[in-house]
Amino acid sequence: MSPRARAERAADRAGVSVEEALTPAGALATERVFSATWGEGRGADASTLQALAHAGNPVLIARRGDAVLGALFSFLGWHGGLHVHSHMTAVDPHTRSTGVGFALKLAQRALCLDNGVREVRWTYDPLIRRNARFNLWKLGADVSAFRPDFYGVLDDAINGSDRSDRFEVSWRLDAPEVELALDGVPRDVDDREDDVALPADFEALRGDDPAAAARLRESSRESFAEALDAGSSVKFTGTGYIFDRPTATRERERR
Repeated sequence: MSPRARAERAADRAGVSVEEALTPAGALATERVFSATWGEGRGADASTLQALAHAGNPVLIARRGDAVLGALFSFLGWHGGLHVHSHMTAVDPHTRSTGVGFALKLAQRALCLDNGVREVRWTYDPLIRRNARFNLWKLGADVSAFRPDFYGVLDDAINGSDRSDRFEVSWRLDAPEVELALDGVPRDVDDREDDVALPADFEALRGDDPAAAARLRESSRESFAEALDAGSSVKFTGTGYIFDRPTATRERERR
């Protein structure tokens, strides 16, 4: 199936239409989605979004009738190779888990491939299990780096004063593994204990027991940094992460 056809099917299943935010009204709608999610002034303003979209960067909105249910904005990058960096994606909380975010990402994928871009990167909080599932399983992205305190203290409606530790992921848009993930084929995962176990809802834990959330943040950042610095690959198991060390490292340890 072509990327464009796959994106259109995802939008149909979610009951939305996905379009580029190429007008001032579209840019303003995008800004409002981000403000509703992270708080006023926490995302790019409408004029910046309008300029990004005008220059060809993927700035997308998902509509159902007159209602805007989700938005995404991203921009071209070239550090480490030509790619699009996907900075913000937000969906109305009342329509989460209905496929709106998936439709936005597949529209972004189709737009990038139409314009010769084969990789999209973004960051996410590695302690939020639903985001790990979406990014690594449903989309088929791969963890490429650990970025401790990537944004500094965000102090927004979602993160509060928590550390902004992030996994950076690489989504290789035309890779066979991505095609399989988009078809719903589960990834193979070793049947072993998680190296880092994730709570079912870290955001709820952060609100209910800030001390426990802070302890998990500190212990996990040490594990993530050690694993990625050693060149290990990161796999999501459904309940946490396991780290696969490079073959050369395992062979040295057996000697």
